[in-house]
Amino acid sequence: MITGKNYIGNTLSSQGNQSFKTFNPRGNVENNWEFREASNVEINTAVGLATEAFKEYKNVSVHKKAQFLRTIATEIEALGQELIDTYVAESGLPEGRAIGERGRTMGQLRAFADLLEEGSWVEASIDMAQPDRAPMPKSDIRKMLVPLGPIAVFGSSNFPLAFSTAGGDTASALAAGCPVIVKSHPMHAATGELVASAIIKAAEDTGIPNGVFSNLNSSGVEVGQSLVMHPGIKAVGFTGSIKGGMALYKMASEREEPIPVFAEMGSINPVVIFPSALNEKGDFWAKQYAGSITLGAGQFCTNPGLILGMEGAALDKFITLLGHEIEIIEPSCMLHPNILKGYSEGTDHLSKQEGTKVVGYYKKEVAPNYAQQKVITVKGAQFSANPTLHREVFGPFSLIVKCKDKRELRNILDHLEGQLTGSVLGNREELEQNHEIIEALTNRVGRIIFNGVPTGVEVCPSMQHGGPFPASSDSRFTSVGVSAIKRWARPVAFQDWPNELLPEALKDTNPLGITRLLNGKHTNN
Repeated sequence: MITGKNYIGNTLSSQGNQSFKTFNPRGNVENNWEFREASNVEINTAVGLATEAFKEYKNVSVHKKAQFLRTIATEIEALGQELIDTYVAESGLPEGRAIGERGRTMGQLRAFADLLEEGSWVEASIDMAQPDRAPMPKSDIRKMLVPLGPIAVFGSSNFPLAFSTAGGDTASALAAGCPVIVKSHPMHAATGELVASAIIKAAEDTGIPNGVFSNLNSSGVEVGQSLVMHPGIKAVGFTGSIKGGMALYKMASEREEPIPVFAEMGSINPVVIFPSALNEKGDFWAKQYAGSITLGAGQFCTNPGLILGMEGAALDKFITLLGHEIEIIEPSCMLHPNILKGYSEGTDHLSKQEGTKVVGYYKKEVAPNYAQQKVITVKGAQFSANPTLHREVFGPFSLIVKCKDKRELRNILDHLEGQLTGSVLGNREELEQNHEIIEALTNRVGRIIFNGVPTGVEVCPSMQHGGPFPASSDSRFTSVGVSAIKRWARPVAFQDWPNELLPEALKDTNPLGITRLLNGKHTNN
């Protein structure tokens, strides 16, 4: 049942004075649920509970933590059709997307449970003592990753499940041994409350200490600001706009004790098209990229918002084909009227820039909150001279840049802002012949794709979902895949410590049976 209250640990609470409702973009009406924003007292109580819970939770066995994560997944599934219907009512996304995203969310939780039981993620490293070493004895030094403490997680607008309440940030932080306080996204607060109830039930059923998880409602920025500035919070996870991410980053860096903010922000995901792709499969790639641009109304952080090719008849033909494909795809509903407004203003602004030309646009009338997809083109020199054209438009939009030669293409890539992904369409010979262009693209992205589309992020250990600024605030980390756990941990070295008092991962006998670095060599001993 949806109450509209906050979860302060395992207690439902509604002490705040402000309330809000979510919106059904397909029905173009407010939903009936009313949510109470968290008060300062509730925020302080949640952080206090998390701080106390951390003292116990960080030492809970890996098997018990894994059981907790798997039970969360089970409880999310047990929410059944109510969760799916609520997701659809608050997002405008189709039921199939809701079911798929629920499966991804559950899969992430189970993947982190498996990671915990395998155990090597703590990066245990042991250098044994050498008391007889000359000219000076060597101490016994052992190192591993340990959890940071309570984490503030901000739910994202475009993934109400997989990047929100029990999404990748929450799952990875809980796996690391960190309590989590979620600032629920106001566009899907009911979905968030249902998932929060599943996490609370899983914690109670598995004996996890109260305060390991809390869920706070807010329609504005005040609750999030209070969380980030609270001295009990030790790191922040965020998925959203550059403006929002940088505001949190600035606040966190100005605290008396600065803390890390792991923010995934803007990306236009450049695509480089070489001649073979245009000459041999131009119609195929036009269809593929029209589908990628419009997938989910373009509301993916990996939406291909920039396409780069060399001037000529082949590129002109591809532009015509892509424009046609864009015009015949039926539009999709966007997440909220405010997101549609931002999309419309963004596409209008870029379409009015000097030298741009609209080459594909859905011209028919659409229902309220449905986006009319658009593709425009511009020459390379004008793109380079106008930073406005580099900006992300969140929605079904892409800009095609016509470069006069390879040198201009390389120069554009060299000066492009950091991105989550970069794609290359062509053949192996073109990869070999254009090493400098490939290197320039690689320098600007976290994931480089050959002959594919950037939409669709596989959840696996090898995935890198992050890139140079402003794609993310720290390009060394990923927000997707089990490596995301490393954001919420720090290394600690133990020098000359009694063996029986060391953490299990560092003891001589290796009771956990994990892979460790022993005197410079990887071993399971």
